[in-house]
Amino acid sequence: MLIYFRRDIWRIAVAWLGALRGGEKTAEARLGWLVILGTLPIVVLGLIFKSSIETDWRSLYITALMLIIFGLLLGIADHFGVRRRALDEMNLKDGILLGLAQALALVPGVSRSGGTISAGLALGFSREAAARYSFLLAVPAVMASGLYQLLKSWGQFGPIGPGPTLLATMIAFAVGYGVIIAFLQIVSRHSYLPFILYRLGLGWILLVMLASGALVTR
Repeated sequence: MLIYFRRDIWRIAVAWLGALRGGEKTAEARLGWLVILGTLPIVVLGLIFKSSIETDWRSLYITALMLIIFGLLLGIADHFGVRRRALDEMNLKDGILLGLAQALALVPGVSRSGGTISAGLALGFSREAAARYSFLLAVPAVMASGLYQLLKSWGQFGPIGPGPTLLATMIAFAVGYGVIIAFLQIVSRHSYLPFILYRLGLGWILLVMLASGALVTR
């Protein structure tokens, strides 16, 4: 995300710092404040419910149901949303609501991007604007979470060792970068239908496997 959105991030950061020093309060500067504001809910709630997130909520039944429910919500928002607003039209209320939507991703199966994009579409933003803001909003939250887990697990690679972990990280980087490119091209030209069908299909498959005993959850 940092590499793909480097120009957006740089422009927003420069405008935000300039406004902080008494400069012009541009749309980019306001966007910087909204990203900071939108990050607070997931940080605060993540710390409060940390124990439940890592234990009780890790049920595949919860994951399957959230995949289906938020797949339907994404479909409804994509179909009925007016999809006219651009990022520079975002206001304080939008920032708070999108931040709360991102915090829903603390529940497994909700999907951080799915929650924020659904909220963005429901608020009238275009598909591309909702997707771009979702990625921008992810930057501080994902970086903070990644650094926390890195510090927590540093030196605890066990029998696997740091080599395979580094390789897995590089593969995840390459796949993630490719997915961002493909995702934005799809939503800017078409709709969210492929992702809606994916969520619904995966959710039902999980439920069937759990009901048949092919999968066991806590």
